[in-house]
Amino acid sequence: MSLRTAQRASLVDQVIDQLKEQITSGSWQMNGKIPTETVLAEQLGVGRNTVREAVRALTHAGLLECRQGDGTYVRATSELSGAMLRRLRQAEQLEILEVRRALEVESARLAATRRTDEDILRIEAALAERERAWDLDDPDFFVEADLAFHMAVAHATHNLVLIDLFEDFSAALRASITAAGTSLNKSYIPHDAIARAIAAGDATAAERASHACMEHILIALTDA
Repeated sequence: MSLRTAQRASLVDQVIDQLKEQITSGSWQMNGKIPTETVLAEQLGVGRNTVREAVRALTHAGLLECRQGDGTYVRATSELSGAMLRRLRQAEQLEILEVRRALEVESARLAATRRTDEDILRIEAALAERERAWDLDDPDFFVEADLAFHMAVAHATHNLVLIDLFEDFSAALRASITAAGTSLNKSYIPHDAIARAIAAGDATAAERASHACMEHILIALTDA
C-alpha cells in the first residue's frame, strides 16, 4: 500500500480521497479489514481525529463498516454500491431476482449484438469454469463462477453504465445466486444456450435463453 502524506488544506477531504483510492483500486480487498486508525494516521501524516472523520464519512457512504472492538472492513467499492447494499438489505429475495432478471436479459441481448472475438472467448472460459465449479460440488466456488459468467456477458455489452451497475449489484447477486442454488435443490441451470446465442450474434435467442434461465429460478423461488 502506498499512501501519500496529506497536505494541510482540506485534510479530511484529502484523506477520504486517498482511502477511496485504496478501495477502488483493490489495494484493500472487498470484505477485508483496513489498517488501524493509528497506522493510517502515521502513513498519511495526519492526526487520528482526521482519519476518524474520513472513515466515518466512508462508513456513512456505505463503503466501510466499523465493527466495535474488531476493526473496519471494506463493504463496497463505490457510493452507488454502498447505497445499493443498504437498500438491498431491506429487499425481498423476489425483488432482487426481478432486478437481476432485467439486468441479465438486457445484457445478453446487447452482448449478442456488440461482442468481440475476445468477449466470446471470455464468456466461453467463464462458462467452462462455471460447469467445473458445479461438478466439484463447491457452492462458494459455484456462486463466484456463475457471477463471473454473467459479468463476462455484461462486459460484452460495452455499455459502461450497465457494466458499472452490474458490478455495483454484484454483492446482491451473490446472495441471490446462493439463495437460488439452495431453493433449486441442486438442479443445474445450463447457460450454454446463452453463450451460443451471443457467439452467433443472435440477440433474440440470447434474450430468450437468459429469460428462460431467470424464469426457472423465479419459479423455483416462488414454489419453495
